[in-house]
Amino acid sequence: MDFIPAKAILSGYSGDNNWFGNNYNMNIYKGCNHGCIYCDSRSECYHVENFDKVRAKENALTLIHRELKSKRRTGVIGTGAMSDPYNPFEKEYKLTRGALELINTYRFGVSIATKSDLITRDIDLLKKIRQHSPVLIKLTITTCDDELCKKIEPNAAVSSKRFSALKQLSENGIFAGVLLMPVLPFIEDNEENISGIIRIAHENSAKFIYPAFGVTLRQNQRDWYYKKLDEIFPNLKESYIRKFGNSYECSSPKADQLWKLCKSECEKLGILFKMDEIIKGYKRGYGERQLTLF
Repeated sequence: MDFIPAKAILSGYSGDNNWFGNNYNMNIYKGCNHGCIYCDSRSECYHVENFDKVRAKENALTLIHRELKSKRRTGVIGTGAMSDPYNPFEKEYKLTRGALELINTYRFGVSIATKSDLITRDIDLLKKIRQHSPVLIKLTITTCDDELCKKIEPNAAVSSKRFSALKQLSENGIFAGVLLMPVLPFIEDNEENISGIIRIAHENSAKFIYPAFGVTLRQNQRDWYYKKLDEIFPNLKESYIRKFGNSYECSSPKADQLWKLCKSECEKLGILFKMDEIIKGYKRGYGERQLTLF
């Protein structure tokens, strides 16, 4: 793995972030090798060259230590938006684990999005952080069929492993659930798949399921996605072109129907599905705090 220079890793404080209540963002790695056919992070606007090659930021833990120490406000640090913090290299380099150790030391909270069951390795640290600050784990699962998963997310842990990780996290008191997005039109947007995900998530003690029924396509990401459709689902690209043209947001034609299904099933099973309820749920019991000035 290559290392790239970086001057900072944590973003500035955001007090009213409505995306899972994150106050800071952290990306230790750049690029991702999961190979998901739909990844928005491939888009030109993010300026990530050689996206499929994972690189780490030089002196990442030293930088994070310095930045956390200098923050005047604690809060929830989100990670996993641009690059999975539990890529295969993390098993050896343990940079995400090192960051969690620092987050615990400086008494911040954490919000993690991942497609890897490697996150269960760090349950001990997540439990320590939970004692003083909010912890939220979002496992991205878009299909309950492992064979389909292997086609659209070829290098990520299969869905069944992610469900197993969800169960382990929940059994250890970690607020964990499913990020049900993107749901690919004409591939995953059927009642059988959505019902299956909700049922299996419930069986594995998910606290929440947050859905988005569709996919975003822009710039070179669209070209990549269409290329993969031609390889895996011949002739399906034409359906996308007819239905969506050059639209950025490609909502499933069944979005309303699937939303009603999701809402009904989640309410029946006691699973949270609204953003504000998820934020309140994992932050319940933790008040606003400000670090003492050194």
